[in-house]
Amino acid sequence: MWIRDSSAGIGTLTLYQPTTDVVAGLGHAICDVDTGEILPISSGDLVWANITGVIKGQSGAPGELIGEFTNKHIGKVMINCEAGIYGIADKAPINAKSYPVAMRQEVRDGKATILCTVNGTEPKEYEIMIEKVNLSDSGTTKNMVIRVTDPELLEVTGGIVQGMSGSPILQDGKLVGAITHVFVNQPTRGYGIFAENMMDFAKKLAS
Repeated sequence: MWIRDSSAGIGTLTLYQPTTDVVAGLGHAICDVDTGEILPISSGDLVWANITGVIKGQSGAPGELIGEFTNKHIGKVMINCEAGIYGIADKAPINAKSYPVAMRQEVRDGKATILCTVNGTEPKEYEIMIEKVNLSDSGTTKNMVIRVTDPELLEVTGGIVQGMSGSPILQDGKLVGAITHVFVNQPTRGYGIFAENMMDFAKKLAS
């Protein structure tokens, strides 16, 4: 019998649904570091993190956001599944901006942006390219291939690093998805999940 009593880490919240108070993040499951299996959870807490540093990503060596947890409680984690973590927020985020959720058929190759926090607690918008969109229903989390093009973000992180999973992807004024994985040998490139897929799981939790 394999027993693990707790797990903690830094990730990015993707969305908050004001009508249900459901929050969703990561865009992929939290897996056990030893077994590789999805970590079953009985309960969990979401708290704010303060990003204090970055280990820059390089080919063959994924980078990482370094930070510390604060005592500011966000909400409770209810579900850890293949499409991310889902829970209930204590209250609506302050000064949050509202975006419509794009259907998968609306996502296209071309310019887009991501929202992520690489210093402190405030997210910033950075430029990316959506290089490929996969409309197949065979996969939940690897629905698009993205590439970081923003010079400022590349200078700080080298591309996509651990902790950026869940960073919202915006295109044409809509939430189209979230970052899920980095290509280990190409840190500027990675996968994204459709926002529509994350909303499907959020609706299940709400119901």
